[in-house]
Amino acid sequence: MEPSTNPAKSDDFPRELNDKAKLCRFLCYGSEGDVYTAGEDLRPRVETAGALLSMLQDGRGCEAVEAVERFADGGRAACLNPCLFGLALCSQRSELQTRQAAFKALKGVCREPGHLFVFIQYKKELKDGMKCGIWGRALRKAVSDWYNERDAMNLAKAVTKCKQRAGWSHKDLLRLSHTKASKDTIVLISKYVTKGWKEVQVAYADKENPEEVVKLLSYLEAVEKVKHSCDEAEVVHLIEEHGLEMEQLLTDHLKSKEVWRALLKDMPLGTALRFVGKMTVDQVLEPGSSDMTEFCNRIQDETVVKNAKIHPFDILLAMENYKRCQSSRGKIKWEPSGTVLTAMESAFYKSLQNVESTGKRFVVAIDISASLSSVVPGTSLSTAFAAAAIAMIISRTELDTQVLVYSEGVVSPCAVTAEMSLADVTCALVKSPTSTTDCTLPITWALEEGKAVDVFVVLTNNPLWTFTASPVETLKKHREKSGNFSKLVMCGLTAIGHTIADTEDSGLLNICGFDTGALNVIRNFAMDLI
Repeated sequence: MEPSTNPAKSDDFPRELNDKAKLCRFLCYGSEGDVYTAGEDLRPRVETAGALLSMLQDGRGCEAVEAVERFADGGRAACLNPCLFGLALCSQRSELQTRQAAFKALKGVCREPGHLFVFIQYKKELKDGMKCGIWGRALRKAVSDWYNERDAMNLAKAVTKCKQRAGWSHKDLLRLSHTKASKDTIVLISKYVTKGWKEVQVAYADKENPEEVVKLLSYLEAVEKVKHSCDEAEVVHLIEEHGLEMEQLLTDHLKSKEVWRALLKDMPLGTALRFVGKMTVDQVLEPGSSDMTEFCNRIQDETVVKNAKIHPFDILLAMENYKRCQSSRGKIKWEPSGTVLTAMESAFYKSLQNVESTGKRFVVAIDISASLSSVVPGTSLSTAFAAAAIAMIISRTELDTQVLVYSEGVVSPCAVTAEMSLADVTCALVKSPTSTTDCTLPITWALEEGKAVDVFVVLTNNPLWTFTASPVETLKKHREKSGNFSKLVMCGLTAIGHTIADTEDSGLLNICGFDTGALNVIRNFAMDLI
């Protein structure tokens, strides 16, 4: 085995968890520890942000803000709430440079209105019990800039699609920030939000308005009309003419087949995949119809899939939900279309291009010592299908990947080729269960084969606390022999909240359950970002 010469390795990343490493884990998945739990409702608190507080006390606030910006960008975080909380905490510091850096970062971190509302709520919660309020000059300016520096039409769409969240509304924020609009278009939107449509009509009637203002008035008029319309034809016309979206419609409008047909034409791909069952029930996607043909062609279009930046695991979840034949609560039931399922599977393969390679050397090892027929918590995926998808996503995006299956003393390479379908890979993994799990086997195999590995990803259906041997010591032996700081990700596909070892080793990570966020966490871990 040759020592690692992998240029992607970051030599300055700590091998023991220091405050910076713990902060990065907190920002990525809401915990400073080595456990990511899929689907967990992340509600960050001061008590869980010890590393961030320590860095702030040491005068490293600007460094912390840079970390927040890095994880908020490009979907690196499994959930954005820890980043919003971290930014709110940094913005409360008495140290001027940290506060300035936090408010400067606000626009980039809070890209959507919902993010801004949550950020403000975190600031309010952090100020509870203190005599002073949160609306100082710096926050007022940052919020004003958030509105003033946005494209006017995009802002109009944002304020009419997401009106309030976390107890805050646009009207609250514009009033409390004393926002002074910098352009005519922002003046119009501000008046619409704070005073209402009737006031806008009065203010802009019989005036010669600039072209941009005329366009905004037309758009806002359409938004107001659709709120009060019971005429299906008028609603469809407004959607097609002005590009209105689902969030701007009434619940009753979404009972109409024609409305869904109009929405579907420009519906974001992720949204369309989430509502494919509903559109099947409403007979929008009828077998042989032009709508079904257009929908299936669109979700298989490589350019559309790439531009949507949708993750393959999200498509997989949507496909399995559709196969389930009913909504999560069972209120809506449908008969899945084979044509749609084929198109969704094709979209899954096309979306693999959206996963960027880390350039690392992976071993993906799948434990077959227990039946893989159970379901990953919070999903419709069998553990066999989930394991096959994970193996396929990593092997298709990382050029140096070895897939293994192991059980009771036996490790076998499992070929995952570009020609194989998800069903083929799943069949290759389904074996007769034996008795015990030994998660050291994949690492021992790499030792014996002289295989240099950057990241071991071990997938198991067994509870993590039942292992008869710990992989930590075996991992250390691999590091010593390879001269490389190999890392280990233990994925308990059906486990909740248990770990393989209580250690400060930055090269160990535990995942309980699985979701798209877990793949983001693995990527960050491989890239030495957490």
